[in-house]
Amino acid sequence: MKRPLVLAGAAITALALLAGCGGTDASDGKTTLSVAALEGGYGRDMYTQVIDAYKKSHPGVEVTLQISKSIEDEISPNMKAGRFPDVVVLGQGREAALTETLIKDRALEDLTPLLTTTVDGKPLGEKLTDGIVGNLNTNPYGDDKTFLMPMYYAPTGLFYNKGLLAAKGWTVPATWDEMFALGDKAKAEGIALFTYPTAGYLDSFFFALLADVGGESFYTDVMTYREGVWQTAQARQALDITTRLLSYAAPTTVGYANQQDFTKNQQSILDNKALFMPNGTWIVGEMADAPRADGFAWALTPLPAVTAGGNRYITTSVESVWIPGAAKNKDAAREFVAYLYSDEAAKIFAGSNAIQPLTGIAETLPAEQAEFYQVYTEPGVAALVGGFAGTPPVEGVDIKKTLFDTANSIISGDKTEDQWQAALHEASEKLRQAA
Repeated sequence: MKRPLVLAGAAITALALLAGCGGTDASDGKTTLSVAALEGGYGRDMYTQVIDAYKKSHPGVEVTLQISKSIEDEISPNMKAGRFPDVVVLGQGREAALTETLIKDRALEDLTPLLTTTVDGKPLGEKLTDGIVGNLNTNPYGDDKTFLMPMYYAPTGLFYNKGLLAAKGWTVPATWDEMFALGDKAKAEGIALFTYPTAGYLDSFFFALLADVGGESFYTDVMTYREGVWQTAQARQALDITTRLLSYAAPTTVGYANQQDFTKNQQSILDNKALFMPNGTWIVGEMADAPRADGFAWALTPLPAVTAGGNRYITTSVESVWIPGAAKNKDAAREFVAYLYSDEAAKIFAGSNAIQPLTGIAETLPAEQAEFYQVYTEPGVAALVGGFAGTPPVEGVDIKKTLFDTANSIISGDKTEDQWQAALHEASEKLRQAA
Protein backbone atom coordinates (compact mmCIF):
# COMPACT_ATOMS: atom_id res chain seq x y z
CA MET A 1 0.00 0.00 0.00
CA LYS A 2 1.20 3.53 -0.65
CA ARG A 3 3.04 5.16 2.21
CA PRO A 4 0.53 7.35 4.08
CA LEU A 5 1.04 11.03 3.41
CA VAL A 6 2.04 12.94 6.50
CA LEU A 7 1.67 16.58 5.58
CA ALA A 8 0.53 18.90 8.34
CA GLY A 9 -2.20 21.27 7.29
CA ALA A 10 -0.59 24.24 9.00
CA ALA A 11 2.64 23.50 7.21
CA ILE A 12 1.03 23.78 3.79
CA THR A 13 -0.68 27.02 4.72
CA ALA A 14 2.58 28.51 5.93
CA LEU A 15 4.39 27.40 2.80
CA ALA A 16 1.84 29.11 0.62
CA LEU A 17 4.04 32.20 0.79
CA LEU A 18 7.04 30.37 -0.61
CA ALA A 19 8.02 29.96 -4.24
CA GLY A 20 6.66 27.25 -6.51
CA CYS A 21 8.83 24.91 -8.53
CA GLY A 22 8.14 26.50 -11.90
CA GLY A 23 9.90 29.59 -13.15
CA THR A 24 11.44 31.50 -16.03
CA ASP A 25 14.65 30.29 -17.62
CA ALA A 26 16.81 33.39 -17.87
CA SER A 27 18.82 31.85 -20.72
CA ASP A 28 15.95 31.69 -23.21
CA GLY A 29 13.16 33.72 -21.60
CA LYS A 30 10.76 30.79 -21.61
CA THR A 31 8.32 30.19 -18.78
CA THR A 32 8.74 26.72 -17.35
CA LEU A 33 5.41 25.35 -16.23
CA SER A 34 5.46 22.30 -13.95
CA VAL A 35 2.57 19.86 -14.19
CA ALA A 36 2.01 16.97 -11.78
CA ALA A 37 -0.55 14.29 -12.59
CA LEU A 38 -1.81 11.02 -11.22
CA GLU A 39 -1.19 8.12 -13.57
CA GLY A 40 -4.55 6.44 -13.31
CA GLY A 41 -6.34 3.93 -15.46
CA TYR A 42 -6.09 6.20 -18.51
CA GLY A 43 -2.29 5.94 -18.63
CA ARG A 44 0.38 8.57 -19.21
CA ASP A 45 0.71 8.88 -23.00
CA MET A 46 -2.25 11.24 -23.30
CA TYR A 47 -0.53 13.79 -21.08
CA THR A 48 2.66 13.84 -23.13
CA GLN A 49 0.59 14.20 -26.31
CA VAL A 50 -1.43 17.10 -24.89
CA ILE A 51 1.69 18.84 -23.63
CA ASP A 52 3.40 18.44 -27.02
CA ALA A 53 0.34 19.94 -28.73
CA TYR A 54 0.24 22.81 -26.23
CA LYS A 55 3.91 23.66 -26.73
CA LYS A 56 3.40 23.92 -30.49
CA SER A 57 0.85 26.70 -29.99
CA HIS A 58 2.70 28.26 -27.03
CA PRO A 59 6.37 28.39 -28.03
CA GLY A 60 7.19 30.66 -25.10
CA VAL A 61 6.26 28.00 -22.56
CA GLU A 62 8.22 24.92 -21.57
CA VAL A 63 6.10 22.31 -19.78
CA THR A 64 7.60 19.69 -17.50
CA LEU A 65 5.52 16.67 -16.51
CA GLN A 66 5.77 14.60 -13.36
CA ILE A 67 3.40 11.65 -13.45
CA SER A 68 3.10 8.68 -11.13
CA LYS A 69 0.64 6.19 -9.70
CA SER A 70 1.57 7.60 -6.28
CA ILE A 71 2.05 11.23 -7.26
CA GLU A 72 1.21 12.48 -3.76
CA ASP A 73 4.22 10.70 -2.28
CA GLU A 74 6.48 12.23 -4.92
CA ILE A 75 5.39 15.85 -4.81
CA SER A 76 4.66 16.27 -1.11
CA PRO A 77 8.35 16.45 -0.02
CA ASN A 78 8.91 19.30 -2.49
CA MET A 79 5.73 21.00 -1.29
CA LYS A 80 6.97 20.81 2.28
CA ALA A 81 10.12 22.54 1.06
CA GLY A 82 8.09 25.26 -0.68
CA ARG A 83 8.44 23.94 -4.25
CA PHE A 84 4.90 23.58 -5.55
CA PRO A 85 3.80 22.35 -8.98
CA ASP A 86 1.98 24.94 -11.06
CA VAL A 87 -0.80 22.57 -12.13
CA VAL A 88 -1.95 19.36 -10.45
CA VAL A 89 -4.30 16.75 -11.92
CA LEU A 90 -5.48 14.84 -8.86
CA GLY A 91 -8.97 14.29 -7.56
CA GLN A 92 -10.40 13.61 -4.14
CA GLY A 93 -10.99 10.24 -2.54
CA ARG A 94 -7.37 9.08 -2.60
CA GLU A 95 -5.88 7.45 0.48
CA ALA A 96 -3.24 10.14 0.85
CA ALA A 97 -5.97 12.84 0.79
CA LEU A 98 -3.59 15.51 -0.51
CA THR A 99 -6.32 17.36 -2.40
CA GLU A 100 -8.58 17.31 0.64
CA THR A 101 -5.76 18.60 2.84
CA LEU A 102 -5.22 21.64 0.63
CA ILE A 103 -8.97 22.23 0.52
CA LYS A 104 -9.15 22.20 4.31
CA ASP A 105 -6.22 24.63 4.47
CA ARG A 106 -7.74 26.89 1.78
CA ALA A 107 -4.48 26.51 -0.11
CA LEU A 108 -5.92 26.30 -3.64
CA GLU A 109 -6.17 29.07 -6.22
CA ASP A 110 -9.64 30.42 -7.04
CA LEU A 111 -10.41 29.22 -10.59
CA THR A 112 -13.82 30.85 -10.95
CA PRO A 113 -12.53 33.32 -13.62
CA LEU A 114 -11.66 30.34 -15.85
CA LEU A 115 -15.35 29.73 -16.45
CA THR A 116 -15.56 32.95 -18.44
CA THR A 117 -12.27 32.38 -20.29
CA THR A 118 -12.78 31.92 -24.04
CA VAL A 119 -11.94 28.45 -25.32
CA ASP A 120 -12.66 27.55 -28.95
CA GLY A 121 -14.65 30.73 -29.34
CA LYS A 122 -16.97 30.39 -26.34
CA PRO A 123 -16.75 30.81 -22.57
CA LEU A 124 -15.40 27.67 -20.96
CA GLY A 125 -18.41 27.46 -18.66
CA GLU A 126 -20.65 27.08 -21.71
CA LYS A 127 -18.58 24.15 -22.99
CA LEU A 128 -19.11 22.18 -19.79
CA THR A 129 -22.06 19.86 -19.23
CA ASP A 130 -24.81 21.17 -16.98
CA GLY A 131 -24.35 20.58 -13.26
CA ILE A 132 -20.70 19.54 -13.46
CA VAL A 133 -19.59 22.78 -11.77
CA GLY A 134 -21.16 24.38 -8.72
CA ASN A 135 -21.30 21.29 -6.51
CA LEU A 136 -19.22 20.37 -3.47
CA ASN A 137 -16.65 18.67 -5.67
CA THR A 138 -15.77 21.86 -7.56
CA ASN A 139 -16.93 24.42 -4.99
CA PRO A 140 -15.85 22.72 -1.75
CA TYR A 141 -16.87 25.57 0.56
CA GLY A 142 -20.50 25.54 -0.54
CA ASP A 143 -20.34 28.99 -2.14
CA ASP A 144 -20.12 30.27 -5.72
CA LYS A 145 -16.34 30.00 -5.99
CA THR A 146 -14.78 27.19 -8.00
CA PHE A 147 -11.41 25.91 -6.80
CA LEU A 148 -11.27 22.57 -8.62
CA MET A 149 -12.06 22.17 -12.29
CA PRO A 150 -13.68 18.89 -13.39
CA MET A 151 -11.13 17.19 -15.62
CA TYR A 152 -12.70 13.86 -16.56
CA TYR A 153 -16.07 12.42 -15.68
CA ALA A 154 -17.31 8.89 -15.68
CA PRO A 155 -20.39 7.07 -14.47
CA THR A 156 -19.48 4.80 -11.59
CA GLY A 157 -21.57 1.96 -10.34
CA LEU A 158 -21.56 -1.81 -10.22
CA PHE A 159 -19.51 -3.39 -13.02
CA TYR A 160 -20.12 -6.98 -14.02
CA ASN A 161 -19.72 -9.56 -16.78
CA LYS A 162 -22.94 -9.50 -18.76
CA GLY A 163 -21.77 -12.64 -20.56
CA LEU A 164 -21.85 -14.58 -17.29
CA LEU A 165 -25.35 -13.42 -16.37
CA ALA A 166 -26.61 -14.30 -19.84
CA ALA A 167 -25.03 -17.75 -19.69
CA LYS A 168 -26.59 -18.45 -16.29
CA GLY A 169 -29.97 -17.02 -17.21
CA TRP A 170 -29.68 -14.46 -14.40
CA THR A 171 -31.04 -10.92 -14.66
CA VAL A 172 -29.54 -7.76 -13.24
CA PRO A 173 -31.22 -7.14 -9.86
CA ALA A 174 -33.63 -4.20 -9.83
CA THR A 175 -34.05 -4.17 -6.03
CA TRP A 176 -31.90 -5.11 -3.07
CA ASP A 177 -34.14 -8.08 -2.32
CA GLU A 178 -33.42 -9.36 -5.81
CA MET A 179 -29.71 -8.67 -5.30
CA PHE A 180 -29.48 -10.79 -2.17
CA ALA A 181 -31.56 -13.56 -3.77
CA LEU A 182 -29.06 -13.59 -6.63
CA GLY A 183 -26.28 -13.70 -4.07
CA ASP A 184 -27.70 -16.94 -2.70
CA LYS A 185 -27.92 -18.45 -6.20
CA ALA A 186 -24.35 -17.43 -7.02
CA LYS A 187 -23.02 -18.72 -3.71
CA ALA A 188 -24.49 -22.14 -4.46
CA GLU A 189 -22.30 -22.18 -7.58
CA GLY A 190 -19.16 -20.96 -5.81
CA ILE A 191 -19.43 -17.37 -7.05
CA ALA A 192 -19.31 -14.40 -4.68
CA LEU A 193 -21.91 -11.68 -5.12
CA PHE A 194 -19.61 -8.75 -4.42
CA THR A 195 -16.05 -7.50 -4.19
CA TYR A 196 -14.23 -4.16 -4.37
CA PRO A 197 -10.69 -3.21 -5.51
CA THR A 198 -9.99 -1.29 -2.30
CA ALA A 199 -12.39 0.07 0.29
CA GLY A 200 -11.89 3.55 -1.16
CA TYR A 201 -13.88 2.48 -4.21
CA LEU A 202 -16.94 2.37 -1.98
CA ASP A 203 -17.26 6.15 -2.35
CA SER A 204 -19.33 5.78 -5.50
CA PHE A 205 -21.35 3.03 -3.83
CA PHE A 206 -22.11 4.95 -0.64
CA PHE A 207 -22.88 8.28 -2.24
CA ALA A 208 -25.45 6.68 -4.54
CA LEU A 209 -26.89 4.52 -1.75
CA LEU A 210 -27.37 7.48 0.60
CA ALA A 211 -29.28 9.34 -2.11
CA ASP A 212 -31.26 6.21 -2.97
CA VAL A 213 -32.29 5.81 0.68
CA GLY A 214 -33.16 9.40 1.50
CA GLY A 215 -33.10 11.45 -1.68
CA GLU A 216 -30.72 14.24 -2.59
CA SER A 217 -31.70 16.29 0.45
CA PHE A 218 -30.60 13.52 2.80
CA TYR A 219 -27.43 12.99 0.80
CA THR A 220 -26.64 16.69 1.16
CA ASP A 221 -27.32 16.50 4.90
CA VAL A 222 -24.75 13.72 5.22
CA MET A 223 -22.21 15.53 3.06
CA THR A 224 -22.58 18.75 5.07
CA TYR A 225 -22.62 17.09 8.52
CA ARG A 226 -26.14 17.96 9.63
CA GLU A 227 -26.51 17.43 13.36
CA GLY A 228 -27.31 13.83 14.23
CA VAL A 229 -27.55 12.74 10.58
CA TRP A 230 -25.83 9.40 11.20
CA GLN A 231 -28.35 8.56 13.91
CA THR A 232 -31.31 8.79 11.54
CA ALA A 233 -33.34 5.86 10.27
CA GLN A 234 -32.10 6.53 6.73
CA ALA A 235 -28.47 6.29 7.79
CA ARG A 236 -29.12 3.04 9.60
CA GLN A 237 -30.89 1.66 6.56
CA ALA A 238 -27.89 2.45 4.37
CA LEU A 239 -25.57 0.69 6.81
CA ASP A 240 -27.96 -2.26 7.11
CA ILE A 241 -27.95 -2.77 3.34
CA THR A 242 -24.18 -2.41 3.13
CA THR A 243 -23.46 -4.73 6.03
CA ARG A 244 -25.65 -7.40 4.46
CA LEU A 245 -23.98 -6.93 1.08
CA LEU A 246 -20.54 -7.26 2.66
CA SER A 247 -21.58 -10.62 4.08
CA TYR A 248 -21.65 -11.82 0.45
CA ALA A 249 -18.16 -10.44 -0.34
CA ALA A 250 -15.51 -12.64 -1.94
CA PRO A 251 -13.27 -14.08 0.81
CA THR A 252 -10.16 -12.68 -0.87
CA THR A 253 -11.48 -9.11 -0.95
CA VAL A 254 -9.86 -7.72 2.21
CA GLY A 255 -6.53 -9.45 1.62
CA TYR A 256 -6.20 -7.91 -1.84
CA ALA A 257 -7.71 -4.51 -0.98
CA ASN A 258 -4.44 -2.58 -1.12
CA GLN A 259 -2.45 -0.61 -3.65
CA GLN A 260 -0.26 -3.56 -4.62
CA ASP A 261 -2.95 -6.20 -5.07
CA PHE A 262 -6.20 -4.39 -5.89
CA THR A 263 -6.14 -5.59 -9.50
CA LYS A 264 -6.51 -9.15 -8.16
CA ASN A 265 -9.93 -8.18 -6.81
CA GLN A 266 -10.75 -6.69 -10.21
CA GLN A 267 -9.52 -9.89 -11.84
CA SER A 268 -12.10 -11.88 -9.85
CA ILE A 269 -14.80 -10.28 -12.03
CA LEU A 270 -12.93 -11.26 -15.18
CA ASP A 271 -12.53 -14.80 -13.86
CA ASN A 272 -16.22 -15.15 -12.89
CA LYS A 273 -15.31 -15.55 -9.23
CA ALA A 274 -17.42 -12.53 -8.23
CA LEU A 275 -20.46 -10.89 -9.82
CA PHE A 276 -20.44 -7.17 -9.01
CA MET A 277 -17.77 -4.60 -8.21
CA PRO A 278 -17.94 -0.81 -7.69
CA ASN A 279 -15.72 0.92 -10.22
CA GLY A 280 -15.61 3.46 -13.04
CA THR A 281 -15.33 3.32 -16.81
CA TRP A 282 -11.53 3.45 -16.62
CA ILE A 283 -11.65 -0.22 -15.61
CA VAL A 284 -11.86 -1.19 -19.31
CA GLY A 285 -8.49 0.32 -20.13
CA GLU A 286 -6.91 -0.61 -16.81
CA MET A 287 -7.65 -4.32 -17.31
CA ALA A 288 -7.43 -4.36 -21.11
CA ASP A 289 -4.58 -6.87 -21.18
CA ALA A 290 -5.85 -9.10 -18.37
CA PRO A 291 -7.04 -12.65 -19.08
CA ARG A 292 -10.79 -13.22 -18.92
CA ALA A 293 -13.46 -15.87 -19.09
CA ASP A 294 -14.89 -16.88 -22.45
CA GLY A 295 -17.70 -14.60 -23.51
CA PHE A 296 -16.69 -11.84 -21.10
CA ALA A 297 -18.18 -8.39 -21.73
CA TRP A 298 -18.11 -5.40 -19.39
CA ALA A 299 -21.41 -3.91 -18.29
CA LEU A 300 -22.47 -1.27 -15.77
CA THR A 301 -25.59 -0.94 -13.64
CA PRO A 302 -26.68 1.53 -10.97
CA LEU A 303 -27.23 0.19 -7.48
CA PRO A 304 -30.52 -1.69 -7.05
CA ALA A 305 -33.47 0.40 -5.90
CA VAL A 306 -34.25 0.51 -2.21
CA THR A 307 -37.95 0.08 -3.02
CA ALA A 308 -39.40 -1.42 -6.20
CA GLY A 309 -39.68 1.28 -8.84
CA GLY A 310 -37.82 3.80 -6.65
CA ASN A 311 -35.40 6.39 -7.94
CA ARG A 312 -31.77 5.41 -8.33
CA TYR A 313 -28.69 7.58 -8.43
CA ILE A 314 -25.40 6.91 -10.13
CA THR A 315 -22.36 8.62 -8.74
CA THR A 316 -20.41 10.54 -11.33
CA SER A 317 -16.69 10.27 -10.72
CA VAL A 318 -15.01 13.57 -11.41
CA GLU A 319 -11.24 13.82 -11.49
CA SER A 320 -9.99 17.32 -10.88
CA VAL A 321 -7.33 19.74 -12.00
CA TRP A 322 -6.27 22.56 -9.69
CA ILE A 323 -3.61 25.16 -9.09
CA PRO A 324 -1.87 25.39 -5.71
CA GLY A 325 -2.21 28.75 -4.05
CA ALA A 326 1.59 28.76 -3.79
CA ALA A 327 2.20 28.12 -7.50
CA LYS A 328 4.72 30.54 -8.97
CA ASN A 329 3.36 30.77 -12.52
CA LYS A 330 -0.35 31.22 -11.89
CA ASP A 331 -1.15 33.12 -15.09
CA ALA A 332 0.58 30.53 -17.26
CA ALA A 333 -1.05 27.78 -15.20
CA ARG A 334 -4.53 29.18 -15.77
CA GLU A 335 -3.88 29.44 -19.51
CA PHE A 336 -2.71 25.83 -19.60
CA VAL A 337 -5.73 24.59 -17.63
CA ALA A 338 -8.05 26.41 -20.03
CA TYR A 339 -6.33 24.67 -22.95
CA LEU A 340 -7.07 21.28 -21.38
CA TYR A 341 -10.74 21.87 -22.31
CA SER A 342 -10.04 22.75 -25.94
CA ASP A 343 -11.39 20.54 -28.72
CA GLU A 344 -7.81 19.62 -29.58
CA ALA A 345 -6.97 18.43 -26.08
CA ALA A 346 -10.34 16.73 -25.59
CA LYS A 347 -9.78 14.59 -28.69
CA ILE A 348 -6.41 13.43 -27.35
CA PHE A 349 -7.84 12.59 -23.93
CA ALA A 350 -10.80 10.74 -25.44
CA GLY A 351 -8.34 8.57 -27.38
CA SER A 352 -7.34 7.11 -24.00
CA ASN A 353 -10.98 6.83 -22.84
CA ALA A 354 -10.55 9.87 -20.58
CA ILE A 355 -13.86 11.60 -21.23
CA GLN A 356 -14.17 15.23 -20.29
CA PRO A 357 -17.44 16.83 -19.15
CA LEU A 358 -17.95 18.73 -22.40
CA THR A 359 -21.31 19.14 -24.07
CA GLY A 360 -21.87 16.58 -26.81
CA ILE A 361 -18.71 14.55 -26.26
CA ALA A 362 -20.53 11.39 -25.15
CA GLU A 363 -22.15 11.10 -28.58
CA THR A 364 -18.71 10.73 -30.19
CA LEU A 365 -17.60 7.74 -28.11
CA PRO A 366 -16.95 4.18 -29.33
CA ALA A 367 -19.82 1.74 -28.76
CA GLU A 368 -18.44 0.14 -25.58
CA GLN A 369 -17.83 3.47 -23.85
CA ALA A 370 -21.06 4.98 -25.16
CA GLU A 371 -22.99 2.10 -23.60
CA PHE A 372 -21.68 3.05 -20.16
CA TYR A 373 -22.75 6.67 -20.56
CA GLN A 374 -26.22 5.55 -21.64
CA VAL A 375 -26.87 4.77 -17.97
CA TYR A 376 -27.71 8.44 -17.52
CA THR A 377 -30.69 8.00 -19.84
CA GLU A 378 -32.25 5.03 -18.01
CA PRO A 379 -35.69 5.75 -16.51
CA GLY A 380 -35.55 6.68 -12.85
CA VAL A 381 -31.75 7.12 -12.83
CA ALA A 382 -30.17 10.48 -11.96
CA ALA A 383 -26.56 11.63 -11.89
CA LEU A 384 -25.01 12.50 -8.55
CA VAL A 385 -21.95 14.74 -8.33
CA GLY A 386 -20.07 15.87 -5.27
CA GLY A 387 -18.75 14.67 -1.97
CA PHE A 388 -18.14 15.70 1.61
CA ALA A 389 -17.93 19.42 2.25
CA GLY A 390 -14.53 20.80 3.14
CA THR A 391 -13.88 21.89 6.73
CA PRO A 392 -10.87 23.07 8.68
CA PRO A 393 -8.68 20.12 9.74
CA VAL A 394 -9.84 18.18 12.79
CA GLU A 395 -7.12 16.10 14.38
CA GLY A 396 -7.79 12.39 14.16
CA VAL A 397 -10.89 12.74 12.00
CA ASP A 398 -11.15 11.37 8.45
CA ILE A 399 -14.80 10.66 7.77
CA LYS A 400 -14.08 9.11 4.38
CA LYS A 401 -11.84 6.51 5.93
CA THR A 402 -14.38 5.93 8.67
CA LEU A 403 -17.14 5.40 6.11
CA PHE A 404 -15.24 3.44 3.47
CA ASP A 405 -12.33 1.64 5.13
CA THR A 406 -14.44 0.23 7.94
CA ALA A 407 -15.92 -2.12 5.34
CA ASN A 408 -12.73 -4.19 5.64
CA SER A 409 -13.34 -4.56 9.37
CA ILE A 410 -17.00 -5.45 8.86
CA ILE A 411 -16.04 -8.26 6.49
CA SER A 412 -13.32 -9.52 8.84
CA GLY A 413 -15.61 -9.28 11.86
CA ASP A 414 -13.29 -6.89 13.70
CA LYS A 415 -16.06 -4.28 13.97
CA THR A 416 -19.83 -4.35 14.23
CA GLU A 417 -22.39 -2.27 12.41
CA ASP A 418 -23.22 -0.49 15.67
CA GLN A 419 -19.58 0.50 16.12
CA TRP A 420 -19.49 1.69 12.51
CA GLN A 421 -22.53 3.90 13.01
CA ALA A 422 -21.20 5.31 16.29
CA ALA A 423 -17.83 6.18 14.70
CA LEU A 424 -19.53 7.93 11.80
CA HIS A 425 -21.74 9.93 14.17
CA GLU A 426 -18.71 11.01 16.21
CA ALA A 427 -16.69 12.02 13.14
CA SER A 428 -19.58 13.91 11.55
CA GLU A 429 -20.34 15.85 14.74
CA LYS A 430 -16.71 16.92 15.09
CA LEU A 431 -16.62 18.12 11.49
CA ARG A 432 -19.95 19.93 11.91
CA GLN A 433 -18.58 21.80 14.89
CA ALA A 434 -15.42 22.72 12.97
CA ALA A 435 -17.23 23.90 9.84
